[in-house]
Amino acid sequence: MIGVFDSGHGGLTVLRALVDAAPDRPFVYLGDHAAAPYGPRSEDNIYRLTIAGMDRLFAQGCRLIVIACNTAAAVALRRLQQEWLPSAHPGRNVLGVLVPMVEAITRVPWMIDTVPPDHLAEPRSVGIFATAATVNSGSFPREIGKRAPSVRVVQQACPDLVPLIERGASDDEIEPAVAGYVRVLLDKMGSQPLDTVVLGCTHYPLVRHLFARALPPGVEVLCQPTLTARSLEQYLDRHPEYRPDPAERGLRFFTTGDAALVSELAGRFFGHPTPFERLR
Repeated sequence: MIGVFDSGHGGLTVLRALVDAAPDRPFVYLGDHAAAPYGPRSEDNIYRLTIAGMDRLFAQGCRLIVIACNTAAAVALRRLQQEWLPSAHPGRNVLGVLVPMVEAITRVPWMIDTVPPDHLAEPRSVGIFATAATVNSGSFPREIGKRAPSVRVVQQACPDLVPLIERGASDDEIEPAVAGYVRVLLDKMGSQPLDTVVLGCTHYPLVRHLFARALPPGVEVLCQPTLTARSLEQYLDRHPEYRPDPAERGLRFFTTGDAALVSELAGRFFGHPTPFERLR
């Protein structure tokens, strides 16, 4: 069984792509709505909350978890993989959404921490739109820089977007915020043209059209759900130990918050009704 973890609704965009790519696999989703959003929190707090989420999903029988929250993945993933997971849950693993995006931008596998001598990445510029915690962690520029130092990375925190999207705000309400963040990032670019932007929060695919409208023509917009699904398929091909038990079936949704309220709002992210259960 594969777990998918997010601070709220955003990870449902990733879950939908995973289910579409592997409809026969059982998935368990957990949204930590009681503690959302993670973006304004301290790194230590995010780390503790992420570990608590992992423990809840492992207790549900998951053997592999995808952290579908950029904030949690950027701040906590490497540390929990190295310090917590081997002793707390040996034989199980946790992956994150940041890795497939870095691989897509740099065209270098994640396990390679330094640039191969024969790898010549073309000079280009990448804009990152993300939560404040993801931006402050420096994970995107650090990991991209290791693998493709010729790529210029410019980041822009978007603190208003997750609250707006989570409460189901209309495009008319969200568009001014998106346009404002795009203007600030373009100002940071100066005279250098922008080639690609990363929507570095799993909520943002729902407003991809607003980013595309605000950005200059020709800028590529990368979203994480499809990249994450493709990466997970490749990982599962390499790790047959995570094949599902024949008795495991279906799709379950859990939240640490108000299950009725979460169920009402979450369908927009997943594409059809999502009956959440409360998980303490």
